[in-house]
This record gives sequence, C-alpha cells and structure tokens, in this order.
Amino acid sequence: MSKVQRNALGRGLSALLENASTDITATESKPLNSISEIPISQVQANPFQPREEFEEVALNELADSIRVHGIIQPITVRKLGYDSYQIISGERRTRAARIAGLTNIPAFIRLADDQGMLEMALIENIQREELNSMEIAISYKRLLDECSLNQEQLGDRVGKNRSTVNNYLRLLKLPDNIQIAIRDNDITMGHARAIINIDNADEQQYLFNKMMEDGMSVREVENMVRMAHDRKELEKQPTAGKKKNDTPQSIIDFQKGLSGKFEVNVKIKADERGRGIVMIPFKSQQDLKRIIDLL
Repeated sequence: MSKVQRNALGRGLSALLENASTDITATESKPLNSISEIPISQVQANPFQPREEFEEVALNELADSIRVHGIIQPITVRKLGYDSYQIISGERRTRAARIAGLTNIPAFIRLADDQGMLEMALIENIQREELNSMEIAISYKRLLDECSLNQEQLGDRVGKNRSTVNNYLRLLKLPDNIQIAIRDNDITMGHARAIINIDNADEQQYLFNKMMEDGMSVREVENMVRMAHDRKELEKQPTAGKKKNDTPQSIIDFQKGLSGKFEVNVKIKADERGRGIVMIPFKSQQDLKRIIDLL
C-alpha cells in the first residue's frame, strides 16, 4: 500500500489494520488488505454503529462534496462472503455516497470477527470530532463491557489517559435529563464535569436547574460545587473541646450580622492568618434558592 493510501485511512485505524488477516488468495479480484472499488449496493450497514443520529443537512453537504471531489478517505469493510461486505467504519461517507448517486465506493477490505469489528468501529467513531460527549461515553462503556477491556487498556486504545476516560464514564451516572442536555449540547463538558463532583442526585438536579435558569458559566458552577464541598467538610470538623473564647469578637459580630440577614445560624471559621470558611446552612432546596438569591 502506498504512503498516500496509508494516510487516507486515518490515524486511528491505520495501526489497527496493519496486522489484518489475509485468509484469501491474491488471485481474487477483491483481495484483503487493499483498497478496492466495490459496488455500493453490496455494502451493508454496520450493526455495531455507535452513532445514533446523522444530520440530514450535513449528509447532503458531504454528498455535494463527494459529487465534486469523490471519496477522499476510503471506508473500511469486512468481507462477509462473495460480493458481500459490511461496514467497519465509514457509515456517514457511505450514506452520503448513496445520496450523491455513486455506484462504487473505495474501500479497505479486511476480515474481522464480531468483537474485533465492534472494537474497531467504536474506536474509529470515538476519534471523530462530531461525536458528542454522551456518544463518546456510551462508546467507552461498550468497549469496557463488550470488548472485555479495562480502563487502562481502553485509554491505550483511544489515546487518552485514564482520568479522561473516567470523566466520560461518570457522565453515565448523571440523571437522564442532564445526560440529554449534554447530548444536545445545551451544556458543555465543563459544566457536566462540575456537576459530576456532587454525589447527591437531588443536589445535582438543583444545580442543573439553577445553571439553566441563570445561564451560569463553568466557573460559576465550579464555585457553587466548591462551596458545597467546603460546607460538608466544615460540618465534619469536631466541635467538642474547643474553647468558647477561641473565636474573636469581630468574627462573632460578623456571624450575628449574617445570621440575621439570611435568617439561619451562619458559622465562620478562621485561622490565625485570617483565612477561613463561611458556612450558611439551609433546610431545603427552596431555602437554598432563597439564600442564593440574597447573595
């Protein structure tokens, strides 16, 4: 295979395809491990395709490009039998080629069992920029569950470190409506990562609703999450054995003033350098909203 052909396959699949099986004689018209023009009518869809949606406008735009320039990057298929192929990668290109009216399509032909095909299809699709975060997360989960990979092996396959893989997988633990918002790009991955750091589903839901209502930035959401963590850490600190006179009068005065303003028992903890935490307790989600509105 020429250097041009090898580059056309894409960075992700080229390494995986170098060791493809060659259980077919070179005398056949469509040998394995080569790029050949095959009838598009003989190409079947990939049952393991991880992408759920293909935008019609984008497909038509790609079809227009194909009419002018042809297929720049060949699809990859596995040979099912005589004159029968199944897509490993290139579902979108194949659909657009059909719209463009092509009768043949360039394809890299190889053999693959179902698990190998699933793994290659998932990895190839993960590396495409148009996948949203939820589609990536679902693909990662399928690689773990259906291809018997652990997170370290998965990271090696997709070129990501383990923490990045784990951040995507954690998206699947969020409430359904938040996952839908991520899928539909209503919130960013940065927003989602901040929400994930809250363990309680009710608090996650409250923060999501507040974020959507107020159009909060990622930094604002991160600050709210940090405040929630600080409050919990402060609640864990033991109070027994501390002297009543340890708190300076100025801090006591501030506590009284804030307690009156927010109508709750505000606590201020400060060290000798003047650094500390202000803890404002709340009794319910509605009470928290009232306090935030006052802030």
